[in-house]
Amino acid sequence: MPQNELRFNDLLEAVQNSAVHLEMRDVYGVGDEADDFTQWQETGRPDGDPGSAYWAPWVDLISRAKGRGVAVRRARIVSEPVTDYIRYEHAGTHVNVYAGEQVRWLTRRRAADLLHPGCDLWICDGAQVLFNHFTGPGDWASPPLELRTEPGIVKQCVASFEAVWDRAIPHDQYEIR
Repeated sequence: MPQNELRFNDLLEAVQNSAVHLEMRDVYGVGDEADDFTQWQETGRPDGDPGSAYWAPWVDLISRAKGRGVAVRRARIVSEPVTDYIRYEHAGTHVNVYAGEQVRWLTRRRAADLLHPGCDLWICDGAQVLFNHFTGPGDWASPPLELRTEPGIVKQCVASFEAVWDRAIPHDQYEIR
Protein backbone atom coordinates (compact mmCIF):
# COMPACT_ATOMS: atom_id res chain seq x y z
CA MET A 1 0.00 0.00 0.00
CA PRO A 2 2.90 2.46 -0.55
CA GLN A 3 1.07 5.29 -2.36
CA ASN A 4 -1.84 5.22 0.11
CA GLU A 5 0.57 5.03 3.02
CA LEU A 6 2.22 8.19 1.71
CA ARG A 7 -1.17 9.93 1.49
CA PHE A 8 -1.98 8.92 5.08
CA ASN A 9 1.45 9.97 6.34
CA ASP A 10 1.11 13.35 4.60
CA LEU A 11 -2.29 13.83 6.22
CA LEU A 12 -1.00 12.97 9.68
CA GLU A 13 2.10 15.14 9.22
CA ALA A 14 -0.22 18.11 8.57
CA VAL A 15 -2.35 17.62 11.70
CA GLN A 16 -2.00 20.44 14.21
CA ASN A 17 -4.33 19.61 17.12
CA SER A 18 -5.87 16.15 17.12
CA ALA A 19 -5.85 12.83 15.32
CA VAL A 20 -8.33 10.20 16.43
CA HIS A 21 -8.73 6.67 15.13
CA LEU A 22 -11.83 4.49 15.43
CA GLU A 23 -11.33 0.75 14.84
CA MET A 24 -14.36 -1.51 14.67
CA ARG A 25 -13.23 -4.81 13.12
CA ASP A 26 -12.51 -7.99 15.07
CA VAL A 27 -10.09 -9.24 12.43
CA TYR A 28 -7.67 -7.47 10.14
CA GLY A 29 -5.70 -9.26 7.48
CA VAL A 30 -3.47 -6.51 6.16
CA GLY A 31 -0.32 -7.78 4.51
CA ASP A 32 2.11 -5.55 6.40
CA GLU A 33 1.06 -7.17 9.70
CA ALA A 34 1.03 -10.78 8.48
CA ASP A 35 4.55 -11.71 9.60
CA ASP A 36 4.17 -10.19 13.05
CA PHE A 37 0.76 -11.81 13.54
CA THR A 38 2.20 -15.20 12.52
CA GLN A 39 5.09 -14.72 14.97
CA TRP A 40 2.59 -13.95 17.73
CA GLN A 41 0.53 -17.04 16.86
CA GLU A 42 3.64 -19.23 17.03
CA THR A 43 5.33 -17.70 20.09
CA GLY A 44 2.68 -15.70 21.95
CA ARG A 45 4.90 -12.63 21.59
CA PRO A 46 4.36 -9.89 19.02
CA ASP A 47 7.16 -7.56 17.97
CA GLY A 48 7.17 -5.24 20.97
CA ASP A 49 10.29 -3.25 20.08
CA PRO A 50 9.43 0.38 19.24
CA GLY A 51 12.70 0.61 17.31
CA SER A 52 12.11 -2.47 15.13
CA ALA A 53 11.66 -2.21 11.37
CA TYR A 54 7.98 -3.08 11.91
CA TRP A 55 7.22 -0.40 14.52
CA ALA A 56 9.78 2.40 14.01
CA PRO A 57 7.98 4.20 11.14
CA TRP A 58 4.77 4.35 13.18
CA VAL A 59 6.51 5.37 16.40
CA ASP A 60 8.38 8.12 14.52
CA LEU A 61 5.20 9.40 12.85
CA ILE A 62 3.25 9.56 16.12
CA SER A 63 6.21 10.99 18.03
CA ARG A 64 6.50 13.83 15.52
CA ALA A 65 2.78 14.54 15.87
CA LYS A 66 3.04 14.53 19.67
CA GLY A 67 6.03 16.88 19.36
CA ARG A 68 3.76 19.37 17.55
CA GLY A 69 1.27 19.14 20.42
CA VAL A 70 -1.16 16.82 18.63
CA ALA A 71 -3.41 14.68 20.82
CA VAL A 72 -3.54 11.18 19.30
CA ARG A 73 -6.35 8.91 20.48
CA ARG A 74 -7.37 5.43 19.32
CA ALA A 75 -10.63 3.69 20.28
CA ARG A 76 -11.29 0.05 19.50
CA ILE A 77 -14.74 -1.53 19.54
CA VAL A 78 -14.39 -5.30 20.06
CA SER A 79 -16.58 -8.36 20.43
CA GLU A 80 -16.18 -10.57 23.49
CA PRO A 81 -14.88 -13.12 23.73
CA VAL A 82 -12.21 -11.49 21.58
CA THR A 83 -10.70 -12.97 18.43
CA ASP A 84 -7.10 -14.08 18.24
CA TYR A 85 -6.38 -10.97 16.21
CA ILE A 86 -7.67 -8.71 19.00
CA ARG A 87 -5.53 -10.65 21.50
CA TYR A 88 -2.55 -9.98 19.24
CA GLU A 89 -3.47 -6.32 18.91
CA HIS A 90 -3.88 -5.96 22.67
CA ALA A 91 -0.49 -7.61 23.26
CA GLY A 92 1.23 -5.01 21.05
CA THR A 93 -0.69 -1.90 22.11
CA HIS A 94 2.02 -0.93 24.60
CA VAL A 95 4.01 0.28 21.57
CA ASN A 96 1.13 2.56 20.50
CA VAL A 97 1.10 3.96 24.04
CA TYR A 98 4.89 4.30 24.04
CA ALA A 99 4.66 6.32 20.80
CA GLY A 100 2.25 8.73 22.49
CA GLU A 101 -1.21 7.43 21.66
CA GLN A 102 -3.99 7.19 24.18
CA VAL A 103 -5.82 3.90 23.56
CA ARG A 104 -9.19 2.75 24.84
CA TRP A 105 -11.30 -0.37 24.33
CA LEU A 106 -15.10 -0.68 24.21
CA THR A 107 -16.99 -3.93 24.06
CA ARG A 108 -19.52 -4.20 21.27
CA ARG A 109 -22.22 -4.94 23.86
CA ARG A 110 -21.55 -1.60 25.60
CA ALA A 111 -21.52 0.14 22.20
CA ALA A 112 -24.81 -1.36 20.99
CA ASP A 113 -26.88 1.80 21.42
CA LEU A 114 -24.28 4.09 19.80
CA LEU A 115 -24.38 4.99 16.12
CA HIS A 116 -21.19 4.40 14.13
CA PRO A 117 -19.97 4.96 10.59
CA GLY A 118 -19.78 1.89 8.38
CA CYS A 119 -15.99 1.55 8.52
CA ASP A 120 -12.88 2.42 10.47
CA LEU A 121 -11.70 5.99 10.24
CA TRP A 122 -9.27 8.69 11.23
CA ILE A 123 -10.46 12.21 12.09
CA CYS A 124 -7.85 14.93 11.68
CA ASP A 125 -8.22 18.24 13.50
CA GLY A 126 -11.99 17.71 13.64
CA ALA A 127 -12.18 18.77 9.99
CA GLN A 128 -11.28 15.76 7.85
CA VAL A 129 -12.38 12.14 7.98
CA LEU A 130 -10.25 9.47 6.37
CA PHE A 131 -12.32 6.32 5.95
CA ASN A 132 -10.37 3.03 5.87
CA HIS A 133 -11.91 0.46 3.54
CA PHE A 134 -11.21 -3.26 4.01
CA THR A 135 -12.22 -6.47 2.29
CA GLY A 136 -14.27 -9.09 4.14
CA PRO A 137 -11.15 -10.98 5.32
CA GLY A 138 -9.65 -7.67 6.51
CA ASP A 139 -7.07 -6.73 3.89
CA TRP A 140 -7.03 -3.28 2.30
CA ALA A 141 -9.78 -2.77 -0.28
CA SER A 142 -9.08 -0.95 -3.52
CA PRO A 143 -8.99 1.95 -3.09
CA PRO A 144 -8.33 1.62 0.65
CA LEU A 145 -8.71 5.25 1.72
CA GLU A 146 -11.42 7.86 1.23
CA LEU A 147 -10.96 11.43 2.46
CA ARG A 148 -14.15 13.37 3.26
CA THR A 149 -14.45 16.96 4.47
CA GLU A 150 -18.20 17.65 4.29
CA PRO A 151 -19.14 19.30 7.61
CA GLY A 152 -22.14 17.02 8.19
CA ILE A 153 -20.09 13.85 7.75
CA VAL A 154 -17.27 15.17 9.90
CA LYS A 155 -19.71 16.20 12.64
CA GLN A 156 -21.35 12.75 12.69
CA CYS A 157 -18.00 10.97 12.84
CA VAL A 158 -16.67 13.23 15.60
CA ALA A 159 -19.84 12.62 17.63
CA SER A 160 -19.53 8.86 17.12
CA PHE A 161 -15.88 8.79 18.16
CA GLU A 162 -16.47 10.92 21.25
CA ALA A 163 -19.40 8.74 22.35
CA VAL A 164 -17.20 5.65 22.05
CA TRP A 165 -14.29 7.37 23.79
CA ASP A 166 -16.47 8.44 26.73
CA ARG A 167 -17.56 4.83 27.39
CA ALA A 168 -14.35 3.05 26.54
CA ILE A 169 -11.88 1.59 29.02
CA PRO A 170 -8.26 2.83 29.04
CA HIS A 171 -5.82 0.26 27.67
CA ASP A 172 -4.09 -0.33 31.00
CA GLN A 173 -7.44 -1.24 32.57
CA TYR A 174 -8.94 -3.37 29.80
CA GLU A 175 -8.61 -7.10 30.41
CA ILE A 176 -8.95 -9.50 27.51
CA ARG A 177 -11.79 -12.01 27.86
